[in-house]
This record gives sequence, structure tokens and C-alpha cells, in this order.
Amino acid sequence: QLVESGGGLVQPGGSLGLSCGASGFNLNYYALGWFRQAPGKEREGVACISSSGSMTEYADSVKGRFTISRDNAENTVRLQMNSLKPEDTAIYHCAAVLLLMSRLCYLGPAKYDYWGQGTQVTVSS
Repeated sequence: QLVESGGGLVQPGGSLGLSCGASGFNLNYYALGWFRQAPGKEREGVACISSSGSMTEYADSVKGRFTISRDNAENTVRLQMNSLKPEDTAIYHCAAVLLLMSRLCYLGPAKYDYWGQGTQVTVSS
């Protein structure tokens, strides 16, 4: 089970950090991703990180503003979001796919097997 936390309301230009923890399995063996879904829109990949932690990818819309990181000792993955914009408003989900000792990760949601319930992020003045 994946559980996200850290969502909330923030003003444009502000920052927010999301965290995702796992229970029941060891995230060390999984590539991890953050996805978001706004009302009326499809779920889109925001950022991902390989199981080794050596590779990350970002959607063009968040490059330079968002940073994904993982703490294998804590069995968590984080998404630090800076310079937030109203268009970043969405429900944010973390997801995991088994990719042991791999440098790969994916921004496509269909690749992932395990999902959290999501946390709401609202960027508004």
C-alpha cells in the first residue's frame, strides 16, 4: 500500500513537499513515479526515479521547478515542488513498478502496478 501526504493549499510562487510511504513491500526494488490528475483531464506523469536512484525524468511542464527523490532507508519517495502555478492544481498520486537494480523509470501511468489514493494540491491566491 502506498500512502501520500503533504498536499494542501499554497499561493502561486510558493512551495510544497509531498511524501509517499509504503507498507507491505520494500520500495528499494521499485521504480517510483509521481502523477497528477486535474478535473476533466487525463492522469499525467510528473516525475519518476529509478530503483537505483541514479536516473530521474520530469515532464517538461515541471522541469526546473519539481524535484523527485527517494530515501530507501525510510522506504519513501518525495516530490519537492517550487514556484508553483495555478495549473499545477491537481490530485497527486505516487506509484510503483518492480524494476530491480534498474536505471529505468517511466512517465507513462500504464507502466505502474501500485498506486496511492492521492493527495490534493491546490495553487490559488
